[in-house]
Amino acid sequence: MAGGPSTPALAIAVCEAGGLGFLAAGYKRADAVAGEIRTVRAATPAPFGVNVFVPAAAPADPDSLRTYVERLAPEAERQGAELGSARFDDDHWEAKLDVICDERPAVASFTFGCPDGSIVERLHAAGVAAWVTVTNVEEAAAAADAGADALVVQGTEAGGHRGGFIDDGSDEGGVGLLALLRVLSRATRLPLLASGAVADGAALAAVLCAGASAAQVGTALMLAPEAGTPEAQRALLTERRPTRVTRAFTGRAARGIVNRFMEEHSGAAPVGYPEIHHVTSPLRAAARRAGDAGGFNLWAGQAHELVQERPAAEIVREMAAEAAAVLDRVSAALRGPDTSSGRS
Repeated sequence: MAGGPSTPALAIAVCEAGGLGFLAAGYKRADAVAGEIRTVRAATPAPFGVNVFVPAAAPADPDSLRTYVERLAPEAERQGAELGSARFDDDHWEAKLDVICDERPAVASFTFGCPDGSIVERLHAAGVAAWVTVTNVEEAAAAADAGADALVVQGTEAGGHRGGFIDDGSDEGGVGLLALLRVLSRATRLPLLASGAVADGAALAAVLCAGASAAQVGTALMLAPEAGTPEAQRALLTERRPTRVTRAFTGRAARGIVNRFMEEHSGAAPVGYPEIHHVTSPLRAAARRAGDAGGFNLWAGQAHELVQERPAAEIVREMAAEAAAVLDRVSAALRGPDTSSGRS
């Protein structure tokens, strides 16, 4: 939800509806993250979390970057924008950790990597739980070894960036959410938070049955008025359109609705995050301003056509109520017909 859809208003609405709202810290300066944390805390007494990008271990191959940047020159001309600098940075990693330890949200969740044990210990000392996004058993074991309190289990259906760090899921492979939950339920005792195309109450019920303690939803909230989703993306979310995993926009594998940019550049895009993210950022911003849905990333999960344009609180409450009703119905079906009064 980084890069626009995540807003303090969205986190507040989710918290007030009984969910655990999250702020996305990615792509922001540390002082901006601190300001958003304070905004949420001033509006609700409920606990909430902050998601942080773990920096890449090393820069991308410069030759592959150069070739891809040259390929994007016509795209820049088309959007009337300059290509960004292919710089390698850590997204203000240390400064954001300082903010989290100072401001003390209930949870710090991590994606793109696993913080080392000393960082987890520091968070615990500040009273902050540490959750790590994983996409396979090996990553779950690494997170457990680092002292993580819970695992965000991301299935291949999930919209946006793949959160894995041992296998980045750069193609359409990977493990589906239900299968991954079952495997990890046997492999670890840590609580599991399901992520990936959980767009309604029935899906929430399914992941709870598969071993999750809760579900993390993103695409399901992107049409809420509190979300900062671009208008051109909002117009396409409920349409029956395919999604695909691509590195074209940021140099890191991510799932989105197939559009022109994806079709033209996915085959040539190298592994190169955050460098390619910085290169394409001005192009994507220009496309969003122009309402050109073919020119920027339309991150969305595979169940995106189920999303509803409703206030976030209504979405959260309805998902919970529908999940409860589904679980009651399934439980009754498993008990068999009621023969106590001659009815079946």
